[in-house]
Amino acid sequence: MEGKRILYVTTEMTPYFPENPMSSQALDLPKVMQSNGADVRIFMPRFGAINERRHQLHEVIRLSGMNMIVNDLDQPLIIKVASVPGERLQVYFIDNEEYFKRKDVYDTDGVLCSDNDERAIFFAKGVLETVKKLNWKPDVVHVMGWMSSLVPTYLKEYYSDDPFFQDAKVVVSLFDNGFEGELDNQLVEKLAFDQVDGKIKQYLEKPTHLGMIQASLEYADAVAKGEEVIPQDVKEYIESKNILLLDFCEKEQSKEVYNTFYTEEVMNSN
Repeated sequence: MEGKRILYVTTEMTPYFPENPMSSQALDLPKVMQSNGADVRIFMPRFGAINERRHQLHEVIRLSGMNMIVNDLDQPLIIKVASVPGERLQVYFIDNEEYFKRKDVYDTDGVLCSDNDERAIFFAKGVLETVKKLNWKPDVVHVMGWMSSLVPTYLKEYYSDDPFFQDAKVVVSLFDNGFEGELDNQLVEKLAFDQVDGKIKQYLEKPTHLGMIQASLEYADAVAKGEEVIPQDVKEYIESKNILLLDFCEKEQSKEVYNTFYTEEVMNSN
């Protein structure tokens, strides 16, 4: 991937989150691909659980100030950035007082946050608008975590006529981080406000975890197992579709495995 640009969009990442398969891979994979000569950028939500002082986050004024419209309401976009200690990597954080200031990440005492659907919309739009503002055109957009699952949809529907993202390939990593229940049942209507109501509508009439994953896979050029065990319903869905799948590999193998995966399979996919 020498000279290629890879955009990583993740919900969790160490050291900003406790270590788990997703948060670890969200750090390890950009590191190994950067060592392979790729130009990488990493985006994640600035959840209130992240200690800004400890991790030395600071606002990027030149990137902040845009408003993202979510369900006909203007929501200010704040961009913060931090450097990963000991690495040549920067992480961009999507922030907003309404959606991400609270300490709760996905739920409160086991009950899903009622605005998780709008948080996912805001995050997807915020990432892609910021990348455009950076004038950094990605060759690959690699998505991790269900709250990032609307990124492929916005990339391929909302920006379908925008040449900036026209040639970008989409990879979705899957993890065993599902949720019980459903997101707001007005999600389809909220997406329709952005004219995002194409192929994914069938999956989001009842926005379960499986539905969100199905929506992300609708526009994926390839899928990667981020950990050995993924939810059974997701596994069965992938097996029923003709989707290019990279099996789980250990960290020690990832440099060679993912370099081959990106260069020989993802970049050449139709």
